[in-house]
Amino acid sequence: MKWNLNSLNKGEYMINPKQRAFLKSLSHSMEPVMNIGKYGVNDETIRQLDLALEKRELIKIKILNNNLDDNKQLVELVLQKTRAEFVQHIGNKFVIYRRKRKDENRIELP
Repeated sequence: MKWNLNSLNKGEYMINPKQRAFLKSLSHSMEPVMNIGKYGVNDETIRQLDLALEKRELIKIKILNNNLDDNKQLVELVLQKTRAEFVQHIGNKFVIYRRKRKDENRIELP
């Protein structure tokens, strides 16, 4: 499945390819902070993702095998609801980024 990055970048802050590569390198050693299962994405899931993005900026999410939704549609829905930027998708895991509103402990992008 080919991913069109232009259609996936729904966030408020567009990241360039150099910044995306930097974020990919940071996310390599991360563990998923949330699993999306058979119930898919609901309001509570979005609320939890918003909290995680505000705290960490960069998060990895795992889509469990029992989820019946299409992975690409699920990623697009998460990006739209959280106003985050798409960083990477490998298998059943994807990484998203949203810049913190506060300046403290913000990831410094190149």
